[in-house]
Amino acid sequence: MQTEGIKYTGSKKKIIPQISEIIRELNDVKTVLDGFSGTTRVSQAFAKMGYNTTANDISVWSEVFGTCYLKSTKPDKFYKEIIDYLNNLKGFDGWFTKHYGADGTESKKPFQRKNTRKLDAIRTEIDKLNLEWEDKCVVLTSLILALDKVDSTLGHYVAYLNDWSKRSYNSLVLKLPQRFPIISHNEVVRGDVFEIIENKAFDLAYFDPPYGSNNEKMPPSRVRYASYYHIWKTVILNDKPALFGAANRREDTRDHISASIFEEFRKDDNGRFIAMKALEKLIQKTNSRYILLSYSSGGRATKSDLIDILTSSGKLLKALEIDYKHNVQAQMRWTNEWINSDRKHKEYLFLIEKQIS
Repeated sequence: MQTEGIKYTGSKKKIIPQISEIIRELNDVKTVLDGFSGTTRVSQAFAKMGYNTTANDISVWSEVFGTCYLKSTKPDKFYKEIIDYLNNLKGFDGWFTKHYGADGTESKKPFQRKNTRKLDAIRTEIDKLNLEWEDKCVVLTSLILALDKVDSTLGHYVAYLNDWSKRSYNSLVLKLPQRFPIISHNEVVRGDVFEIIENKAFDLAYFDPPYGSNNEKMPPSRVRYASYYHIWKTVILNDKPALFGAANRREDTRDHISASIFEEFRKDDNGRFIAMKALEKLIQKTNSRYILLSYSSGGRATKSDLIDILTSSGKLLKALEIDYKHNVQAQMRWTNEWINSDRKHKEYLFLIEKQIS
């Protein structure tokens, strides 16, 4: 199933066929929650399959992606005229160029100067167009997809390459996002997942929580999604925030501000990972007949941890182990092998059925 997104640590692009197959086997599912939607690839798949899909994430760029693919309905012609206009703008040295652009003879920046100049011009003009929210989301998605194709990174923005990547020499060109006919009733939410599950019931909830790392020595700032993708938030908001550090991260991505409970690397007084307690609470509180959980061998939990958490709330219907060749991002991130694994990076899907009162 064709979906669209950016380079993303922990992307579920490769296991969408398995996710789709599991859900198709459940004949009584009509409404689906994607609780940690990220780049919304899984949400896109759900919507394409005809499920009434709710995409939720705390990231503003995820909300923009979700609105583009799950909500926007205007024809491509409408957006193509805007995109063609933006592509023809003359670039200039602005805020993005100052902080994230460098000439070809330099390095240690995420983009070459010719492309941040275009970014400065395009992003300034988008705000001047006074587009409706759904339309603005389509155009901003186009911009982020284009930037993702000319960056000089390993797929995240907490460190940049010493030498320019081959793709960074290409020119920034906006293209139409690969939207699809909307055949279901979809919602896009930016909020705390616990608030979502408290206020609404779904036939199936799909959870792909951030895992942090199972390496005790790795600083938490290296595995938190707000840190990894701070640039996309700035592109969306265009708010020229205060920055810090060699990577010019947003001030609001500091650990004490942006940390998610699911990325918490510490243990409680009883020796349990705080992130695991949050996952247990999530499973218990979710008002859905079915829960499908993705988890990676690089996360905090062991297989037995997860099975204990899941079976305490419902009947385990399926546990699927997926072994595939991981990309560079995975090699960078998964610094320790998962306990009980056979020294290979694996993805796991757990399906449970809950008794809903």
